[in-house]
Amino acid sequence: MSLATLLLLADGRLPSGGHAHSGGLEAQVAAGRVTDVTGLDGFLRGRLATGGLVAAAFAAAACADVSRGAELDDGLDARTPSPALRKASRAQGRALLRAGRAMWQLPGRRGRDPHQPVALGFLAAAAGLTPAEAAVAAAHGTITGPASAAVRLLGLDPYGVHALLARLTSDCDRIAALAAARQHDAVDDLPAAGAPLLDIGAEHHATWEVRLFAS
Repeated sequence: MSLATLLLLADGRLPSGGHAHSGGLEAQVAAGRVTDVTGLDGFLRGRLATGGLVAAAFAAAACADVSRGAELDDGLDARTPSPALRKASRAQGRALLRAGRAMWQLPGRRGRDPHQPVALGFLAAAAGLTPAEAAVAAAHGTITGPASAAVRLLGLDPYGVHALLARLTSDCDRIAALAAARQHDAVDDLPAAGAPLLDIGAEHHATWEVRLFAS
């Protein structure tokens, strides 16, 4: 294990476009469902238990066997009913691979851009990380991205937001471990937890003329 490599891959400053996405938070803030740190706590816990589990499982599976990439990508399509979220995930996957190619040797790819968790798994494998470490990076990203967006959207105290993230670390580790244990499962058997409000919110958000985040 290279802890420094894992930190590099999970760093929010990685030029992969993640800062342009709120993970669905902007739509929920606009709807009045998240207004403070307490509301953000509930949002992040729900996101970790649903999208976080799915992303971590698919990142771990892609890291364990990069040859499954196309199959895993189709599986994520089936688990993402919102066209807006599929578009956002592929945009982040494309940006992540671009950043990864500057750091590690990646095999050439053809076809459409992969979903972000699959791209993350590819990068983790290229960097010499384990599927379990890929799962940690994926789970971590599903909460840190929206947390950072919350500071900008709601003007929350960044110290309070990071205190919340610190309280979520054990949950993040638990979700990542559950996901990594499924790395060799058939695609149809991988986690498929959904968050319908995020899907609906993403479709509304995509129609806004003025917005702070791409998703």
